[in-house]
Amino acid sequence: MSDTHETTYAAAVAGAIGDAMRVDPSVFVIGEDVTAGGPFTTTAGLADEFGIERVLDTPISEATICGIAVGAAQSGLRPVLEIMYIDFITLALDQLVNQAAKAHFMSGGQLTVPMVLRTQGGAGHRSGAQHSQSMESWLTHVPGLTVVMPSRAVDAAGLLASAIADPGPVVVVENKTLYFRKETVPVHIEPVPIGKAAILRPGRDVTVVALSRLVHEALAAAEELAAEGIEVEVIDPRTLVPLDLETILESVGRTNRLVVAHEAVQHGGFGAEIAAAVQHAGFDDLDAPIERVGAPFQPIPVSPPLEDAYLPGAAEVRAAVLATLGRSG
Repeated sequence: MSDTHETTYAAAVAGAIGDAMRVDPSVFVIGEDVTAGGPFTTTAGLADEFGIERVLDTPISEATICGIAVGAAQSGLRPVLEIMYIDFITLALDQLVNQAAKAHFMSGGQLTVPMVLRTQGGAGHRSGAQHSQSMESWLTHVPGLTVVMPSRAVDAAGLLASAIADPGPVVVVENKTLYFRKETVPVHIEPVPIGKAAILRPGRDVTVVALSRLVHEALAAAEELAAEGIEVEVIDPRTLVPLDLETILESVGRTNRLVVAHEAVQHGGFGAEIAAAVQHAGFDDLDAPIERVGAPFQPIPVSPPLEDAYLPGAAEVRAAVLATLGRSG
């Protein structure tokens, strides 16, 4: 019997939630249309197995969903809530930022908020400016929140397991375009430690730190550049807060060059935080300016050719690698 099988990112998410619910009766799911699997099947089958007492549909009210989860978590339960599209996390920010993230601190450690907020970002579905954003950097600016951003099915399941077990609020930012990407994963996926990056491709010439969908674009660019004799090291942080800066600095110490890449708008994106941290702690190792890859500072167009032109991908990562090497092409 094989120790691996083929699955999708979405199925891995549903599987991880189901595994947690079987082990711990305090874990429950709440959100819009979760009993039917949600818009991307990430809760598919859970209502059939656990019933509507533990898989709760809600009205379209993100503040209500998050508020119920905060109260439930403070009462000893472990809610896994879904905010359908990260664009609408804005409607739940008061509950998330001012309640969930602050309760432990403001209660002198008497309260814990063991809740997981799952949401999905990213463009590519022709969904327009209000359903396609990448807003993870908003969340990383809030002390008290842990933020994870898996790019692969194995990490989506492993990080979710760790998030559900965590004593504090964790936001899991998934990516819509990755949900149905087939991958081979272990039959039994182990929890992935929060705060530990993964080196997905070793290299000697340039370090590329990429987030979510851009991890796969960076790997594609690295494969292309390898044919030209340029070896790119690709790092997936997996966790944004806390960031595994040590792994990134060790890599830059070997390659002496850094590119940071994400789908989010470049201006104010999390890549700027990575760049600033590396520049401060690893300045002596850098032989060239840090290059950043991100989307233009404008709303996301719904037109297919315009959206395609808007989104950064392998071509932009390749250009940034060549720029930090002082080459063009």
